[in-house]
Amino acid sequence: MGAQTVSNLTNQFLIAMPDMADPNFGGTVVFVVEHNEKGALGLVINRPMEIDLATLFERIDLKLEIAPLAGSPVFFGGPVQMDRGFVLHQPVGEWNSTVAVGDELGLTSSKDVLEAVADGGGPRRMLVTLGYAGWGPGQLEEEISRNAWLTAPADADLIFDTPADERFMAAFRLLGIDPAFLATSAGHA
Repeated sequence: MGAQTVSNLTNQFLIAMPDMADPNFGGTVVFVVEHNEKGALGLVINRPMEIDLATLFERIDLKLEIAPLAGSPVFFGGPVQMDRGFVLHQPVGEWNSTVAVGDELGLTSSKDVLEAVADGGGPRRMLVTLGYAGWGPGQLEEEISRNAWLTAPADADLIFDTPADERFMAAFRLLGIDPAFLATSAGHA
């Protein structure tokens, strides 16, 4: 019974500690979509890729006519299933394959949400990723117990309105922390 219990982290941010060595997750903020006894699923929300939405839409035979959206970046959501798109959006809406996160956010992996966007509809706010981050049973709890991550309640404005390169610092500010004070090892240049 010595295992530390971590409460359900669904709808929380995971904020990588400054000394995180894993290149997939160093400097990232991860939005936890699902967390239960089977493990956890999340999306990195602050690592834009070289590909924009217009290019992604072309790849799936859709035309994105909405100019402001076309140049929006697609994000690296995590190292799992990087050939698949995932749309984090608000409001939750009615799509074929959506996981509701709390009352406000949905994660949709079906193409219908992108078809709606291409037609000028779709959710009011969205972030599109390729891939996701996954953890097996107990794996995320173990990483948190080793101080790999800080957690904070998720904030939709940070996900959708804060510029990508400011999201990491903004997530720390949710906790009232300056990451400069978190260095765990001294004397390394």
